Amino acid sequence: MTVASRPARARTGLARAVLGRAGGYLAVLAVAVTVTFALPRALPGGPLRTLGGADVGQLDATTRAQVVAAYGLDQPLHVQFARYLRDLARLDLGESFNGGRPVIEAIGAALPWTLLLVGTSVLLTAAVGVLLGVLAGLRRGRGKGNLLLAGVLLLDAAPAFWLGMLCILFFGVHLGALPTFGVSSPGHTGLAAVGDIAIHLVLPVGVLVATGIGQFFLVTRFSIASALHAPHVEHAHARGIPQRRVVTRHLLRPALLPVHTQLMMELGWLVGGALVVETVFAYPGLGRLTFDAIQGRDYPMMQGTFLTLTVTVLVMNALADLTYPLLDPRVRGRGRS
Repeated sequence: MTVASRPARARTGLARAVLGRAGGYLAVLAVAVTVTFALPRALPGGPLRTLGGADVGQLDATTRAQVVAAYGLDQPLHVQFARYLRDLARLDLGESFNGGRPVIEAIGAALPWTLLLVGTSVLLTAAVGVLLGVLAGLRRGRGKGNLLLAGVLLLDAAPAFWLGMLCILFFGVHLGALPTFGVSSPGHTGLAAVGDIAIHLVLPVGVLVATGIGQFFLVTRFSIASALHAPHVEHAHARGIPQRRVVTRHLLRPALLPVHTQLMMELGWLVGGALVVETVFAYPGLGRLTFDAIQGRDYPMMQGTFLTLTVTVLVMNALADLTYPLLDPRVRGRGRS
């Protein structure tokens, strides 16, 4: 093989890898579209109470059938699915059974609040998890390191809704120090409104951070502990390089590669995982919207929120795949060979 042919072969290999990844994501998306249609209809009960209002119990059978037919729910499933795919191709997610609000409008209003909550939580989770992971990795097998490990694992095992309720009872009811629901209080403008939103974020962000640092902690702890006695680290110590520089340059920098992947995955999964926290704190985000849709068997809203959550996870995973080779030269080298 000539030197001139190597770049062409590298580009061909990279193109095949990208196409293979894209094909895999498209296959997952196709399955997700099918599941988001089938799952709401597989749940017990139905949307009749939402469609018929509070007096649905007083409606006769004929009127109930007319209500169901008005929304096309009396048609065979394959006909409903074909209509769903047609509307989806037009980026039309339909209208909510509860009030007739366009689903895409409701998601557009809720998604920024969820991204604010999740983005803040992920950054703090990564920072705290990596910091504690470094400390525990440097002290692996010692008392303080074991204590950190036990504490993080305990928080990681705590249910988010349970921890959220404890925070509401202690910080909100007992101390009265922090707001326990919503995202803002009336009467605030300008910087005061920004500060009010930040205060409302303290408890939900705190719960997400406390229950989410486990993966970052364990990944960092393992990477640091595994590299403590590596030849390049021992060589750095022998040259008299200060401990702090050894940690930041020779231990922490390689450990951040798996942390980067975990960060992208965590960002996607937390959008879905925020459902519980948003419900506990009555936070007006995508999770709360999904919970209300499930409660009311609001098929269009459930389909829209489920699909949004799935696409978010896929996008974050795709970003992790695309950016990891930029951070790790070894991966770039394998892609070119």
